[in-house]
Amino acid sequence: MKKMRGVTLTAEWSPKPEFKLGAKDIDKVSTYLGSLVWKNPRIEIRDYDIPEPGPGQVLVKIKACGICGSDVHMAQAKDDGYIFYPGLTGFPCILGHEFSGVVVKGGPGTKDKVTNKPFKGGELVCAEEMLWCGSCKPCADGYPNHCERLDEIGFNVNGAFSDYIVVPDRCLWSLEPLRDRYKDEKDIFLAGSLVEPTSVAYNAVIERGGGIRPGDNVVICGGGPIGLAACAILKRQGAARVILSEPQADRAEMGLKLGADFVIDPTKTDFADEVLRLTDGMGAALYLEATGLPAIVYPGIEKAIWEGRTLNSTVVVVARAEEKMPVTGEVLQVRRARIVGAQGHSGHGTFPRVIECMASGMDMTSMITKKITLDEVPENIIALQTDRKNCKITCVMDE
Repeated sequence: MKKMRGVTLTAEWSPKPEFKLGAKDIDKVSTYLGSLVWKNPRIEIRDYDIPEPGPGQVLVKIKACGICGSDVHMAQAKDDGYIFYPGLTGFPCILGHEFSGVVVKGGPGTKDKVTNKPFKGGELVCAEEMLWCGSCKPCADGYPNHCERLDEIGFNVNGAFSDYIVVPDRCLWSLEPLRDRYKDEKDIFLAGSLVEPTSVAYNAVIERGGGIRPGDNVVICGGGPIGLAACAILKRQGAARVILSEPQADRAEMGLKLGADFVIDPTKTDFADEVLRLTDGMGAALYLEATGLPAIVYPGIEKAIWEGRTLNSTVVVVARAEEKMPVTGEVLQVRRARIVGAQGHSGHGTFPRVIECMASGMDMTSMITKKITLDEVPENIIALQTDRKNCKITCVMDE
């Protein structure tokens, strides 16, 4: 049988005393509370058999796959040895979930959602990483991101830092709309690898945050890929002022290219005072917490809401973190504000809408600041634990 390689993360199952095995956990296999269970992570490249697609599955040859902050935090240990990532994890697992590729072949019963025809091979695609079941109550209620039987590509199911991957056809989306925008297929694959993180941002600010009215002000806290994508999406939706809070100069500059009108360095100026100054005392209709540092960031957001003149502000929490937010209920009550959580990217037609935004001119490929080979993935995941110079590092697969 033919072989392929995969960047594999392993770790030790060693639950902390406060961890209690839940209904959705599988002892010594997977958990929804990774940072309480997995210890001493290690990355290596292993050989695997190339998988065969079964009924409803499609074999895809990977062309591009981006390194996500989740990959970094799964591979990053705290002082006590436990991983940083707090969510669904199951090891050993091939990492990688921000990917695009070419269909090799489809299993029995598989169809392309765009053409409604069986996969023949050669189709350009990207994929959701959330493998929702479609039959639990959250799925039945229309909330696939909160599936009770959720699996996630690159978290507890083998991912895309590999030569090939098998995925359900329901999770695949065609990249054909990008052909008119990008003449080189390599650029289509690069853009396609950014559909997943851009869809996370779209789900956060549009679906969970409720979007904005043209002319509203918005504040994005954190210039990582999700925050930068949110700048582009909200400017495209008609925001009057998109304000990005980001101390790293290169990411701040990229934010300005992608749609931000102003950048705040919160290490050099008072965040709330600067938001109010830039908005003539109004504040913002929407604040996105995309830093993963809620205990540090939220007090400034709360001050801007309290002292600003905009009512009904929405705070969307999209970054994953264990820390609690220091929330003052009185501020939410008096200012008619709310806090919502955002997870995932599936459902609501998010993926095809993001692809169409890209096809009509929302170019996200400038976020890719470094291209690497599969062999270089482990060292770059480790490097990102301490070095934020690069925004999006993308593995480009050889022919």
